[in-house]
Amino acid sequence: VLFLAYFAMQVIYARRKYKISPPETKGHPEFERTFRAQANCSEYFPIFICLLWVAGIFFHQGVTAACGLLYLYTRLKYFQGYTVAVQGRLGPLYASAWLLWVLVAMALAGLLAHFLWP
Repeated sequence: VLFLAYFAMQVIYARRKYKISPPETKGHPEFERTFRAQANCSEYFPIFICLLWVAGIFFHQGVTAACGLLYLYTRLKYFQGYTVAVQGRLGPLYASAWLLWVLVAMALAGLLAHFLWP
């Protein structure tokens, strides 16, 4: 939640800096990148939370927590990179996507182990 609040505050600061009133989403390129970075991070957050929850319950809490912290770090780097330049988002984007797939695999393995093997 703190990450989402941080991202939203950065959009508010960019709106003030470039004098772009809501609901406008077009304007200075730095504002547009900040706005898109915030929107992209917000779109993936429910997926992340669900996977984190399922993997933590059914796979292993410690490994899941480590993956979750790494994911949050990569998303922060994604946001920071995207606000500077569009190409700055690519490395952290691939890393965060890879971590989501790791969480999918852990959640699936945990669910299969829980429901198929007594």
